[in-house]
This record gives sequence, structure tokens and C-alpha cells, in this order.
Amino acid sequence: MDVIRVVIVDDQSLVRAGFRMVLASQPDIEVVGEAGDGAEALRVLGRVRADVVVMDVRMPIMDGVEATRRLCGGDRDSAAGGGPRVLVLTTFDTESDAFAALQAGASGFLLKNVPPEELLSAIRVVAGGEAVVAPRITRRLLDRFAGQLAPRPGDAGRLAALTEREREVLLLVTQGLSNVEIAENLYVAETTVKTHVGRILTKLGLRDRVQAVILAYETGLVRPGQ
Repeated sequence: MDVIRVVIVDDQSLVRAGFRMVLASQPDIEVVGEAGDGAEALRVLGRVRADVVVMDVRMPIMDGVEATRRLCGGDRDSAAGGGPRVLVLTTFDTESDAFAALQAGASGFLLKNVPPEELLSAIRVVAGGEAVVAPRITRRLLDRFAGQLAPRPGDAGRLAALTEREREVLLLVTQGLSNVEIAENLYVAETTVKTHVGRILTKLGLRDRVQAVILAYETGLVRPGQ
């Protein structure tokens, strides 16, 4: 059994202790480090190898969004490079926090008051390479905040690597459709869709479907309300 190595980042020691207690009860999860702010988290992660970072958003010195951006290599470009995946937890149920975290490269966004089983499930999902933010929620966030997405040099050219079918699948992913729904839409097998999605992420150097949706907005492939 593969063990998921986790680093907990939160400015409240009691919160970190609570998370550690929950995670330590699982045979497939090991807490390998803790930090009280984003800057300390970067130092800890320079010393230990982690699969998932459970990251608070609002912290002193360096907040979770900036720490996530640095961990994910400047928004996404090193996303496929094997670094830790970030699961953002916060007490603030604000769309702006969620948007900022996702744009920075987070693979998930949850509130701290989720039941322990949801937190554990989210860590396992993120460690497995998936996102834990529903694509439809991502679409809603991006429709609201898309004006803040500045195109990045070279992004549009990245889409040229996709085949016509892969672009078609990417457009359906941006609509929040699951693999099953995309398969039904295109009259193909679900395994075929999974293969297409995997190739899209590999070609674009992205870590999950959420980041693919963000890139689609940044390149103009999808526009707000489209």
C-alpha cells in the first residue's frame, strides 16, 4: 500500500493538531511536516518530500495563495513535474478565495468544517491526480472572475498541440461534464474519454481538469457566459 505523505500548513497550532490527529488515524496517510505560514511551508517542503499539502488561505507573513503559487511553479507550468499537490482549506466561504487558490494551482478547495471523512477523501483524490472542486463550480467562478485572467505569452500556442478531437473534449470539460457525460455526448466509450483527457493534460503540462478549464479561459477558447 502506497502511503500519502502530507504537510499541514495553518497558523493555528490547535487546527494543525486536529488535522494531524485525523490523518494519523489512517494507515495510508503520514504527516511528514507542519508549518504556521506559507514561508515556513516552503522551507519545510525544501527538506521533506510530500504528496499533498493541506494549506490554509489566510495566514501571516505569506498567505496560502502565494505559497501555492510558488509550490506549483508559477501558476501551472511545472504542474506535471511531480511536485506536491495543494488542497486548500479555509474558514472563509468566499468565491474570491477559491478563485485565487485555483488560479495559483491548487487541486482542491474545501472549508475547514467539512467532516473528517470528506477531508480524508479529498486528500486521497488529490494525491491520485484528480481535483476535488467540481468543474461546474470552477466554471461559475471563472464566469464571474474571468476579467482578472490575463493571457500569458505562449498560452494560445499550447492549444495547437491538441488534435481536433482533443479540443472538442476540452470544450466539453469546460462545461463541467464528467467523463461519462462526455462519452454520451460524443458516442464513444468512457475509457476513450479518459485517454483523451489524459493526453490533453500531458500535452498542456497541466495537473488536473480544473487547471485545464482555467487555461481554456486564459487562451480565449472559452469566454464568460459562453
